[in-house]
Amino acid sequence: MTDTTNIAQDTEQPEYNTLDERPIIKEDNKYNTRGCCRKPTLEDPTRAQQMCCCAKLATFDWTKGLTGADDTSKYNVIEVRFKNSHKDFYRNVDATTVLAVGEIVVVEAPTGHDVGVITLTGSAAHLQYRKRQNVLPVEELRKVLRKARQNDVDKWNKTIDLEKETQIRARRIANDMGLKMKINDVEYQGDGSKATFFYTADDRVDFRQLIKVYAEEFRIRIEMRQIGARQEAMHLGGIGSCGRELCCVTFLSNFHTVSTHTARVQQLSLNPQKLAGQCGKLKCCLNYEYEMYKEAAKDFPDPEIPLFFRKGKAIWQKTDVFARTMYYAYANNQGELMGLPVESVHEIIKLNQEKDFPEGLEQFTKKGKIKTLPSEGAEFFDNVVGQDDLTRFDKKKSRPQNSRPPRQPRENHRNAKGESNEAKPRPNNPEQRSEKPIQRPVRQIQKPILKPKNNPDA
Repeated sequence: MTDTTNIAQDTEQPEYNTLDERPIIKEDNKYNTRGCCRKPTLEDPTRAQQMCCCAKLATFDWTKGLTGADDTSKYNVIEVRFKNSHKDFYRNVDATTVLAVGEIVVVEAPTGHDVGVITLTGSAAHLQYRKRQNVLPVEELRKVLRKARQNDVDKWNKTIDLEKETQIRARRIANDMGLKMKINDVEYQGDGSKATFFYTADDRVDFRQLIKVYAEEFRIRIEMRQIGARQEAMHLGGIGSCGRELCCVTFLSNFHTVSTHTARVQQLSLNPQKLAGQCGKLKCCLNYEYEMYKEAAKDFPDPEIPLFFRKGKAIWQKTDVFARTMYYAYANNQGELMGLPVESVHEIIKLNQEKDFPEGLEQFTKKGKIKTLPSEGAEFFDNVVGQDDLTRFDKKKSRPQNSRPPRQPRENHRNAKGESNEAKPRPNNPEQRSEKPIQRPVRQIQKPILKPKNNPDA
């Protein structure tokens, strides 16, 4: 009879997280795109706290705590979010129903109904709605039908589970049909009656046949929506060159035009590798400080205007906006920059217009390279670790005379005739040397045999 007492001890035990008692979820959080940290339920009282920092495009209610802002009876507009950047405003018809942030609601859709999560209510939602362009009257907004029931949430969760698999199958079908397009994201409607496919393409794509194949494959109403490169980065996500998550993923909801003029105003180098983001377009963060630079450089003179002196012509090189300094250099010596205050540049331009030319740049500013002497009692830096100068490779090393090591004699070998190949000493007396130079054997090259032209058979 075998001993079965040690069988349970040999089996692998599950690993527990000693730092946290919550289970470790290795799969991607598919509910994060809808503003939730985990699977939403109706009995979850902490859903409002889950929708703060970790949710995509989370909304902060800045009117919370203000006098009169908590009275939601005056405002019947609420903001509901769906997947990724899909947000919209709806009208709460039933005034007796109190809707709070984080609750799941069923809203009206063009076909059927949809399910979403409330992100803003009260005065904050009303003010956010008024900021939109082409604002419709509140009475024309779609309605909030009811708070979600358990069967609505269950059906909503099933449609969310189908999105990833549908996207993979849709990509394979488009690839098999030879269409030059990329399916970036798939969003199901809350009732499961419609699916929206977001795609990107360089050229125009005829997807009429593709829609028929999708309808037969997925048995659902299909809507194709083309998006740009910026929207693609927002759907896919990523990390920017700053080391943080992309702005379009976290808080940006509207994309504004970014041009190279914004980089020129901020005195940035027009390097496309540094100015382009993950989407391949100019970074959206170039617009963040553009207005500040534009306001600070309002009274700066035109840098294209040259300055004339008796020593020569000075050309603009660069500008430090916040230090209010413009750097110029002579046309014949552009390597030596000199910084001038903005007021001095205006003064020089005015003198040039009056046909008056100052002596030079030196009388208005100091040279850029200024050696600062240490104060009394300050200790000089002492190189104690043996670091070399950075220009040590630029200097050629001078070799002293007779520094070459003596030549070592070769080993005594014998050739085919049995003679020794040992190096013989060269006589110092020129009379002892042979007058005739040593003649080396000439290599004979065998000439090829040419065929006569008159007889090709020879």
